Amino acid sequence: MFAETKAFSSFAVDDLAKAREFYEGTLGLNVSSPMEEMLLSLDHAGDRPTMIYLKPDFVPATYTVLNFEVSDLEAAVDELAGRGVELERYEGLEQDEKGIARGAGGPPIAWFKDPAGNILSVLTP
Repeated sequence: MFAETKAFSSFAVDDLAKAREFYEGTLGLNVSSPMEEMLLSLDHAGDRPTMIYLKPDFVPATYTVLNFEVSDLEAAVDELAGRGVELERYEGLEQDEKGIARGAGGPPIAWFKDPAGNILSVLTP
């Protein structure tokens, strides 16, 4: 039924201006505003756009909403830290001094949050 359709991802924030500043300014992504004051689009961040929409009663998800695949995870983590992004640490998960988790059956990965508290990650496949 949907084999020939185009899919895209979306998630909510509580402040579009802060989201735009973070995704465009801090992360360096191309951001457009197809619907001013209601919707942002992360363009060219992969094969499909990611939509970010304003939700007044927003509550951040307790899981990762967006993953960025990188070829050099340590360099990406260093760059994030250099831009003032704090890496998340999770109790019970073995992470190195930079916040990178290795092993546990998954790829090397590090997590951080956007200004709305959404969990994002950088990982190496």
